[in-house]
Amino acid sequence: MKKVYFDSAATTQLRSEVIRCISEVLKTEYGNPSSTHAYGRSSKSLLENARKEIAKHLNVSASEIIFTSGGTEADNLILNSCVRDLGVTRIISSKIEHHAVLYAIKMLQEKYDVSVDYVKLDECGHIDYDHLEELLKSSDKKTLVSLMHVNNEVGNVLEIDKVAKLCLQNDALFHSDTVQSVGHYEVDFSETPIHFAAVAAHKFHGPKGAGFAFIRKNTGLQPLIVGGAQERGLRAGTEAVYAIAGMAEALKISYQNLTKERAYITELKDYFKDQLVTHIKGVKFNGSCDDNERSTYTLLNVCLPIPPEKSMMLLFQLDLNGIACSKGSACQSGSTKGSHVLTEILAEEDLSKPSIRFSFSSFNTKEEVDYVIEVLKTFING
Repeated sequence: MKKVYFDSAATTQLRSEVIRCISEVLKTEYGNPSSTHAYGRSSKSLLENARKEIAKHLNVSASEIIFTSGGTEADNLILNSCVRDLGVTRIISSKIEHHAVLYAIKMLQEKYDVSVDYVKLDECGHIDYDHLEELLKSSDKKTLVSLMHVNNEVGNVLEIDKVAKLCLQNDALFHSDTVQSVGHYEVDFSETPIHFAAVAAHKFHGPKGAGFAFIRKNTGLQPLIVGGAQERGLRAGTEAVYAIAGMAEALKISYQNLTKERAYITELKDYFKDQLVTHIKGVKFNGSCDDNERSTYTLLNVCLPIPPEKSMMLLFQLDLNGIACSKGSACQSGSTKGSHVLTEILAEEDLSKPSIRFSFSSFNTKEEVDYVIEVLKTFING
C-alpha cells in the first residue's frame, strides 16, 4: 500500500542528520550536565552550545532560551508565571488559539480571577487589529496579550511586529505561541519587541519532547517546575541533552535550507490547491489558507462537498489508503468535538461538511498529491 504523510503540522519526519546527531550524543554524552566531573562538563558544554545555536537563529541572547519538553509546557510556564508572579490581572487573546493557551487561560481565570478579553476576528479568522488596540487602551489593568504567530489549523499568519508594537505602546506584555512558525519563517526577536514565545522541536524536523521558551531578559518570570537549579532556575529537572542537541541541529538545518524548502513547499501547496479546484467541484478553503500572503505555505485546510452521512468515513478511507492527515489539530484528533477554530469562523452549512487539514514538508512530492486527489475523487464520486 502506498503511504503519504500530509500531517506535518502535527509532527514532522526527523531529518537523517538529526537522527545521526541524537544517536551520537546518546552514545557519547551520557553525563548529567549538572555534574562537575568531566562527563558532566562535556554534556553541559554540548547543552550550552545548543542554546547558543538556537539563540543565534532568533537573534537573542542565549540566556533568554529556556529548554522545556515542548510548546505546551513553554506556554504554560509563561502564562502561569505572568499571572502568579508578574501581577498580570488581565489577558487578551483569541478564541482560535491552541488549547495549550486557551485551557491555561481558563484555569488562570478560575484560579486567580483574571479578566479575559477575546479580540474580534474577521470572517477568515484574522485578528481585528483596531479592536485589539481598543482593548489595550480600555483598561489600566496589567495586561498580557497572548496571540499565536501561525494558526495550527487554518494557517493564518499574525502580523506579529504590529501586535508587538501595539503592546509596547500600551505597556502590555506580549506572548506568542510560535510553534508553527519558528523553523519555517525568519524570526528576529531583537527587532520584534515580544516578551515571550513558545517553540517545539518536532514541528521543524526535530525530536518530540524537546522545545523551549523565549523569555526576554529581566521580565521576572518564575519557574513552573521546581526541584533543581537547571535552566537558570526557571525549569527544574535534568535536561534531555540528546533531544536538545537534536533540536539545535534541526533548527540549524531548517534555516540553512529555508529559502529553497519554502519555495518547494509553496509550489507543492499551490499544485495541490489547483488540483483540488480542478477535480473536486465545490471545494472550499478555510480561513485564508489559499492565500500565501496571509497564511502559512505549509498547510491547506479544505472543506469538502460531502454529505454528513458520508463524511464520518472520510478519514477512515484516507487512512485505509495510506494517507495521513488531520480533521483538526493533532491534539484534538481523538476528540468527538468539532474544531474550535472552524466553529468560530465557518458558517453552519460548512460546519456540517468535513474539513481536512493537509500539511506539507520538503519530503512530500507532486506524485503524492496526485495520489491523494485520486483517492478523494473516488470517495466523493463513488
